Amino acid sequence: MSDVLSQNEIDNLLAALSSGELDADEFKQTNEKQIKNYDFARPSKFSKEHLRTLNIIFEHYARLLSTNLPAYLRKNVQVEVVNSEAVTYSEFTNALSNPVLLGIVDFSPLDGNIIIELADNLGYAIVDRMLGGGGYPLEKVRDFTEIELTIIERIFNICTNLLREPWENVIQLQPRLLRIETNSQFAQIISPSEMISIVTLKLKIGNVEGMMNICLPYVSLEKVIDKLNTKYWYSTMQLKDDKSYKDLIEIAIAKAKVPIRAILGKSTISVNDFINMQRGDIIKLNTKVEDELDIYVGNIHKFKALPGSSSGTYAVKISSIIRGEE
Repeated sequence: MSDVLSQNEIDNLLAALSSGELDADEFKQTNEKQIKNYDFARPSKFSKEHLRTLNIIFEHYARLLSTNLPAYLRKNVQVEVVNSEAVTYSEFTNALSNPVLLGIVDFSPLDGNIIIELADNLGYAIVDRMLGGGGYPLEKVRDFTEIELTIIERIFNICTNLLREPWENVIQLQPRLLRIETNSQFAQIISPSEMISIVTLKLKIGNVEGMMNICLPYVSLEKVIDKLNTKYWYSTMQLKDDKSYKDLIEIAIAKAKVPIRAILGKSTISVNDFINMQRGDIIKLNTKVEDELDIYVGNIHKFKALPGSSSGTYAVKISSIIRGEE
């Protein structure tokens, strides 16, 4: 319900209209409702909830690209999600430039393929960087050569393999790069009227900026479309945090290698004795033969042990464990 004006406010408003201080047409424009036509022949199959979840998935993907690509390009790479929207496939292909870099990716075990589109200036910068240059695009746009496409294919394979982890909460993907196309006419993976979701990422390789578009057809995501909601996403992510990550951390720690050393004893000698030391000289230590040795893990005194041998090599036998509180 709108606010009710007092008589004094009404008089002031009429006076302002009479003097020309206020324009009645401005009020008419603000009261007009913006109506968006709905095409029933082409209904939108992606809800806002679906697009929001895809945003979350590809924010994770953007972080993986930011940490993995610099190892191959030897240059700082920044990636961020710009937008996600639902359009028809024809609208996507009509907006493509020429030449274009389109990676056709098999989205197994889901049906069909998806497309990873990379801006041509990023493609030229990647080739220049991989061949030892500074990573700058060409001043004049031209078609990519077979050698350049082979170099770019390596980066596309990396981008394809990194898709697995962000989708783990939805489905165990096994993506595989099928081919790279430079002409959109040879990348008709679905009917032009089919609905797709486009997730746009902004890549910055050094000082070169460009866009990466991920084209996800509805027919490919139809089997898991019910899982593309934030409630399901966060519930599975919490379950994974409580179990999977803990197990992975324990496994990683168990495989970590740490230095361990046994101290036979200590001695102090003069610099003159050290300089004149020769083979066969005896150094007297501050320990006896029957004394236990100190065992260090890194710089931490962790065990006591007795010296011995095993299979013809020197060894020690742990006799006691030194606890942290001791």
